Amino acid sequence: MPKYVFVTGGVVSSVGKGVLAASLGLLLEYRGLKVAMMKLDPYINVDPGTMNPYEHGEVFVTDDGAETDLDLGHYQRFTHAHLSQKSNVTTGGIYNAVIQKERRGEYLGKTVQVIPHITDEIKSRIRMLTTEENSDVDIAIIEIGGTVGDIESQPFLEAIRQFKLEVGTRECCYVHVTLVPYIEAAGELKTKPTQHSVRALRDIGIQPNVIVCRTGSHKLGVDQRRKVALFCDVSDNAIISAEDITPFYAIPLNLKNQGLDDTVLELLDIEAPEGDLSEWRTIVDRLISATEVVRIAAVGKYVSHNDAYKSINEAFVHAGIANECKVQLEWVDSECFEQGEDPEKVLADYDGVLIGPGFGSRGIEGKIKAVRYVRENKKPFFGICLGMQIAVIEMTRTCLGRPEANSTEFNTETPDPVVSLLTEQLGVQAMGGTMRLGAYRCELKAGTKVRAAYGQDVIGERHRHRYEFNNNYREPLEKAAGLVVSGIHPKIDHELVEIIELEDHPWFCASQFHPEFKSTPLNPQPLFRDFVKAALACRRERG
Repeated sequence: MPKYVFVTGGVVSSVGKGVLAASLGLLLEYRGLKVAMMKLDPYINVDPGTMNPYEHGEVFVTDDGAETDLDLGHYQRFTHAHLSQKSNVTTGGIYNAVIQKERRGEYLGKTVQVIPHITDEIKSRIRMLTTEENSDVDIAIIEIGGTVGDIESQPFLEAIRQFKLEVGTRECCYVHVTLVPYIEAAGELKTKPTQHSVRALRDIGIQPNVIVCRTGSHKLGVDQRRKVALFCDVSDNAIISAEDITPFYAIPLNLKNQGLDDTVLELLDIEAPEGDLSEWRTIVDRLISATEVVRIAAVGKYVSHNDAYKSINEAFVHAGIANECKVQLEWVDSECFEQGEDPEKVLADYDGVLIGPGFGSRGIEGKIKAVRYVRENKKPFFGICLGMQIAVIEMTRTCLGRPEANSTEFNTETPDPVVSLLTEQLGVQAMGGTMRLGAYRCELKAGTKVRAAYGQDVIGERHRHRYEFNNNYREPLEKAAGLVVSGIHPKIDHELVEIIELEDHPWFCASQFHPEFKSTPLNPQPLFRDFVKAALACRRERG
């Protein structure tokens, strides 16, 4: 039977629970244990698929098509845990399931209440995490979103309180991540917010076993550590200092140095041999030692939320590790090209250009101008999802002489719908969970850059889109623009174009799928890796 670690947060949101949970999972895996990961989110949306990424952060997609919280991206980048629809549960999903059961009469006419019905549903989801394909899991790590004291989080906290009573004291433990702010005027870290946060947890019946203190740029001193331990009724060795670490991937090593994994295993009464973290240390060393910088222009809407494209940002970090360089991703507002800016003037000093995923028509014409510049000037280009659609629109307009070519997403009356709605999307009204989602088979064409990058004939990459390339334009673009369809998904009625490239270009590739979702530090995504390699060559050539 698996054992359980529950990760909660206090004082402020975005305190780093997801990274802490992922880092702990990594440390436990290096000790030979199999972990499962889960995020319990308190918002009422059934899933984050309909939420604005510029407010909430990116939507991470799993192989089985679940639209999930971005913290699952941390889990994937740090661990080998199998992530699926079971790995992310929301208040909306819980209440929806309970209401459906009530409508079917499964509660036998009883009054349906938060306790026991909502909390029972939460506990059943936690148990479902370690069934079937995850039946051999040793430790399940469950992160509870939000902050202790939030009204939205109360049912989840009550459920995990009950969980300990059902499985036993040595079968689960609680890790609480909290902020210890540094007060400049006083010149010291203040532990009082942490004490109040722990008190709020204890008021609902949860005594944390480990307290992880986020301390910003300062380290938790011996006196503060003892103070937190004393007032929060936790042993000294269970107080972990989590100061800001650079690079990001050094965080697990900091936690290891403080014995976080040892403490958790002792609490769970598990014996496991010490792990060899040398390969992870090598990754961190490469990040620290890299001096060569590659500049990539990400052409799109202005992005104020750092997590809106979290997986893309991290995939570039991984590609930098593979090429022993640092990737500097800089956002360029595509609307500047619509307002008269010359793409050459703006983009000439960059080593490569990315057009990533997105929704909406704002800035589309500017992106088309950017693609024309990189295509005609042989600058390395990488398009993802919408980026591929922009690329084929540009080629249809320029190389086929059809200036009104467009996607029906942006112009339903276009005479040249080079990008149009997927056949299975016709008539779909609901927004949530209805796109083409999850991993699909992609067959790669021999002799292409993409086939060389992956080193195999068939791959499976994850999708999140409603529109596709119109095959009526495939042959004309192959002849006029040198388009190469380097990857397709075979269907009964027609082939779906999954990835394209250009013949006479140093590196021009664009995919309908989202390759960033599978990238990890240990296994950088092949397309990102080779794109950065091409950009590095471009930088060196320019001197």
